[in-house]
Amino acid sequence: MPRLRSIMQIVLPLMLGGAILWWMYRGFDWATLQTAFTSNVNWTWMWLSFPFGILAQVFRGIRWRQVLRPLGEHPRLSTCVNAIFLSYASSLVVPRSGEVLRCGVLKRYDGVSFTRGVGTVVTERIVDMLIIAVLSVVVFLLQLPVFMDFFARTGVSMSALASQFTTTGWIVTALCGLLIVLTGVFLLRRYELFTRSRSVLNDLKDGLLSVRQVDGVGYFLFNSVAIWVCYFLHFYLTFFCFKETEALGFDVALVAFVVGTFAVLVPTPNGAGPWHFAVKTVLVLYGVAGNAAALFALVVHTVQTLLVAVLGLWSVAALSMTKPRQN
Repeated sequence: MPRLRSIMQIVLPLMLGGAILWWMYRGFDWATLQTAFTSNVNWTWMWLSFPFGILAQVFRGIRWRQVLRPLGEHPRLSTCVNAIFLSYASSLVVPRSGEVLRCGVLKRYDGVSFTRGVGTVVTERIVDMLIIAVLSVVVFLLQLPVFMDFFARTGVSMSALASQFTTTGWIVTALCGLLIVLTGVFLLRRYELFTRSRSVLNDLKDGLLSVRQVDGVGYFLFNSVAIWVCYFLHFYLTFFCFKETEALGFDVALVAFVVGTFAVLVPTPNGAGPWHFAVKTVLVLYGVAGNAAALFALVVHTVQTLLVAVLGLWSVAALSMTKPRQN
């Protein structure tokens, strides 16, 4: 039974992501993909986006190490960063598996308490959720005049706009929302497994509350903001790779980024499927042709996923040459 559950954790997300991708690209002109890769994509901007994708994970490793210090845990920075690289790469195979895996890496190489590590991961996620919540409110308020102006100029009402959303589109959106909720419940139940003894519960609680005792609150906030600034720049610079998106502007990229961030919460490998659907929908709303929007989502997601995989391979090589600390 545990073996079957492990298989289903791999198969179901792949099936879900594959089904959404098939539905999105069932009428796609695949000849445009070959043309895009050979001549229509400005790869200079894609290369320029890579350092920010790497820096986002480096800042995450720095922040994680900072949160662990008040607990008396002092892992090496290199171990923290490589654990982050490996966690994101492993989540390409089994969604959300990286959260637990990176705690195991620190336990093996630097002797960090596994349950305390899990507690700090939960704390990090709470901080990230707060940042995204604030960013979402800001984006909504900034774009509200744009939406109102769009409706006024075109005479389109919210009900009319909603009516253009196909039945299948509504079903996909509802399923993605449901899966986000179910994933949250699943993760909460998983973390409950670590609370079966009082000592384990105390370690988990210490990890959760470690942010209150962190050294240098300003530095912690800087790292937290830097993570998301780098994530955004990693995405935003790709707009300049395509003629259809290069003139859309910073605000449109911000809307697509926020919507795409929520889509990634759906448990598919690196958000494959839901992310494509969300980003394409936003770009179409801002006037990009459907085929061009779908091409943008496909190319950007594929390239950025390959970067995550490469960083994972790097971390495996780096960790294989890392000598575990003696307790």
